[in-house]
Amino acid sequence: MMKIENDEDYNFALKRLQEIFDAPIGTPESEKADELAKRIDEYEQTHYPIDSK
Repeated sequence: MMKIENDEDYNFALKRLQEIFDAPIGTPESEKADELAKRIDEYEQTHYPIDSK
């Protein structure tokens, strides 16, 4: 699975997730979407944290 190391990777990952988001559960695309969503979330938490104040 791809690593998201910069904004270019991040934007590519978002686009790819959009393409496979509605894949049927249990398919390889669905599993890729789940993993990609996790990596996107990790990147966002690190680089675009939401201030809870």
